[in-house]
Order: sequence, then structure tokens, then C-alpha cells
Amino acid sequence: MNVVAELTESLLASYKAVGGINHIDGKNLPSKRAIAKITQDLLRLLFPGYFDDKALHSSEIKGQTESLLCSVVRRLEIEIRRSLEYAPPQGMSRRDLRGHARELCCRLLRRLPEVRAMLQTDMEAAYNGDPAALSKEEVILAYPFVEAIAVQRMAHQLYLDQVALIPRIMTEWAHGRTGLDLHPGAEIGTHFFVDHCTGTVVGETTRIGNHVRMYQGVGLVARSLAAGQALRGQKRHPTIEDRVTIYAGATIMGGDTVVGTGSTIGANVFLTQSVPPNSLVLADGTTVKVLPKSEHLATPDFQI
Repeated sequence: MNVVAELTESLLASYKAVGGINHIDGKNLPSKRAIAKITQDLLRLLFPGYFDDKALHSSEIKGQTESLLCSVVRRLEIEIRRSLEYAPPQGMSRRDLRGHARELCCRLLRRLPEVRAMLQTDMEAAYNGDPAALSKEEVILAYPFVEAIAVQRMAHQLYLDQVALIPRIMTEWAHGRTGLDLHPGAEIGTHFFVDHCTGTVVGETTRIGNHVRMYQGVGLVARSLAAGQALRGQKRHPTIEDRVTIYAGATIMGGDTVVGTGSTIGANVFLTQSVPPNSLVLADGTTVKVLPKSEHLATPDFQI
């Protein structure tokens, strides 16, 4: 037996013995590679001229947009149909899946103007909040946050429409490129900005208000996952209200934890309880101090 034949038999034996990580004779799953390419083209639609290889002139934009939309509709519909075949909506026949896939695809694309309006606020928050930003063009082209939040806002629409697999594939593609892990289920308001991005995690049931700013290494996470699948659908991640700043390395845990409007969470804080509006939360050794901001208005090191 030659080496290849021997290796083949060994793997086939493994496929038979360890079946939990096989997908053989099952439904045709959405393609990660195809979804990555579609996501890149969706970014081109959101930011015309920024994700293209050559300059885009106004005389070309209608034709290019129409052509790109046709391509995205054709390819995305296929992937959504595969997703629906994998996890069909209750009571929907296989015959109806194709039409429903087209409907969901077009629903996402109709929402792109709304997504663009949200992204405009995110870009403004990034530029206005970072003195290192030399231009708005630099923010869009070079800041990993912009790509991550753009993908999350699109994936969130598919998540709301209960499309399986694809939203998570999209956000994990962005996570791999940017270091920012934004679950597609998270609800994120306007004027959002994560500076540096690396290592920041926002869990599925997180709710984030408007004008929220975070830094690297922040975790908005569940208090415990010991109950496993029994926790599905429950509020597991914190709520961050409007105009909150969260500094590097802070961890905020639990679905019943609410950070009140106008609060500042200091670096390396480990927070498992709610704090009232306009709080300054600081790490103090192994404990956490929650102070009213009115007592610390002269503190120069925090954006308060």
C-alpha cells in the first residue's frame, strides 16, 4: 500500500470513529469563502471608492453600483438559501425556501442606506475622538474598528431575520482581520467607537447605547456559562447606556449589569454589578470603587 492510500484509510477510519466533527451526506452549508468575498463586496457598497482598486468617478457610480448589486444578490441568495436549508423556518416548505432567501437578501440590501447612516456617526466618533487621526479618509482606510462595526451592523440585520450561520461567519471574518469580536446579536447604538480594537469582546445579548467609547481588551461578557445551552436566548451580557467610556482591560459581566448613562469605567476594572448614572468606577487593588463624577471633575486622566 502506498503512502497516500495508507493515509486515506487512516482518515476514513477517523471519520467513522470520530463523527461529531464531520459534515457528510448533510445539507449543503454556506461557504465561508463565498461569504468572505460577499462581505468584501458589501463593504464596497457601503464605502464607495474606499475598498476599490482604482478611483471611482461619479459618472461610473450608478453602473458600478448596479453591477455590484446584481452580483451580490445572486451570490448572497445562494448562501442564504443554504442557511435556510440547514435551519428552515418553522412551517416553511422546501419549495418556499428559494423565494424566502431572495426576500431576506433584498431586505438586507434595502437596509444598507440605514446602515450607512449609522456608520457615518461611527466614523465621526472615531475621527472626533482620536487626535491621532489625520483625516476621515485615514479613519475609514486604516482603522480596523470601521471595518468591524460595518460588518457587524450588516450581520445584525441577518441575525434579526434569524438567518443561521451567515451572520456569525461574517463577524468572525471581521474579527480575524481586526481583532475586534463583535457578536452579530449585540445591539449597538450610534456614534460607537473602539480605539485600537485588539482583544475587545462584545457578547451576543449586549446592549450598547449612543456615544459609547471603548478601548482595547474590554470584555462585555456573560457572568457564567456553566449552564451551557440552557442559557440560550437569555440576557447574559451587560447593558451599557449612553455616553459611557470604558478604558483598556475592563471586564463587565452579567445580563443584569447596567452601566448608567454618562459613566466612566477605568482601566482593568472587573465589574459584576450595576452602577448609577454619572459614576466613575476605578480598580483599587482587588476591589472596585464606584464614585460620583461630581467629586472628581478635576481628574485629568479620564474622559469624564
